[in-house]
Amino acid sequence: MTSVPPFTSFMVLAALAASAALAAPDEEALGRSAGYPAARSFAQAYQEPYLVGSFSAMDSFLPSCALAPAAEPLPLKKSASEPAFRYRFDGRALTLDDYMQRQRVTGLLVLKDGEIVAERYNYQRTADMRLLSNSMAKTITALAVMKALEDSRIRSLDDPAEAYVPALQDTLYGRTRIVNLLRMASGARYVEDYSAHDDRRAFNDTARRLGVAEAARRVTERADPEGQRFNYAGAQTEVLGLVVRGATGRTLCDYVDETIWKPIGAEAQASWLLNPVDRVELAQGGFNATLRDYARLGLMMANDGQGPHGTVLSREHLLQMTDPERQPEAFRPGRMDYHGSTYAGYGFQTWILPGTHRRFALQGIHGQAIFVDPALKLVVVHTAVGKDASGDASGTHLGAERDALLRGIVARYGNW
Repeated sequence: MTSVPPFTSFMVLAALAASAALAAPDEEALGRSAGYPAARSFAQAYQEPYLVGSFSAMDSFLPSCALAPAAEPLPLKKSASEPAFRYRFDGRALTLDDYMQRQRVTGLLVLKDGEIVAERYNYQRTADMRLLSNSMAKTITALAVMKALEDSRIRSLDDPAEAYVPALQDTLYGRTRIVNLLRMASGARYVEDYSAHDDRRAFNDTARRLGVAEAARRVTERADPEGQRFNYAGAQTEVLGLVVRGATGRTLCDYVDETIWKPIGAEAQASWLLNPVDRVELAQGGFNATLRDYARLGLMMANDGQGPHGTVLSREHLLQMTDPERQPEAFRPGRMDYHGSTYAGYGFQTWILPGTHRRFALQGIHGQAIFVDPALKLVVVHTAVGKDASGDASGTHLGAERDALLRGIVARYGNW
């Protein structure tokens, strides 16, 4: 029997200890031993053993359409050195590496002035994987609406949705003005709290059986006059997706690919999940792309609509989407109520953050986010597999610690 020299044994033990110290949370519960498998059906996709695999392979087991990358992708140079990002949370001083070990993050990328200054992955995810947006897709749908307005395919945001979607004629959503759908202010009585029997579940189940338009037709009761109160409901985004299709005569997938995805200089193919019965894009949350291409999207927004080869969307229209001063008082940070919190505001399918200057975010359940600070030319992309919709069921307070990390990253370059 060959003996192992003491020094070698020490090095092996040290390596194992270092590996354990750098482990991401809940690796075994999330499927490490099985190679982080993807689900075989939609019903499995959000179950914990399949979250990691599914969130980077949704288009492998669900119907989808493809968005081709740009012929000349925008280069993203990697910084020669990484800044020492630090933040405070729970009474402790922490680093970016601490964060990756404390939270169920699949990927995190920090882009400053168009340069990658930090990039991390957990759970064996890699830079070439397409990661699920969840509700970050809502902002992409809104960009398509604004582009269709710019292209004169939509005449006015004051038009009702039914002007472009005849199937919604004389329905609640059909009679709702596009601008109020963009602000999540249709006034419809609709509960989206991610419980087993909320209206979101009923809407999505109906859409899978009978189509998106029929699901929208079945929302019939108003709780408020349109335009007055924020009520987050993905059904409104699905109607906006139908508006884009009706106004342009093209699929949302094709229109976004030509007018947004290629013009931002995307490097990799993206995909958009399709509702199986009518092949309509899941506008509220089915987009999939690499972290670096999400960063390119954020960079375009940080540059007020400018892409590598010209204007993707006018600055005026981007400000309509993201500037708190362009929103009614009831939709601004510090004023708007969302589940008892007045922290954030809401623009056009985009979250508006508080602070000394304009700052906004694309956000999705389970921890997906793209933070954009135009003044600092700073973009932070964050993908995750939070234990529940808010990400906080594990007791690690993902949302709160992510906010603390963001503030720490901002502090490296400027003021919150």
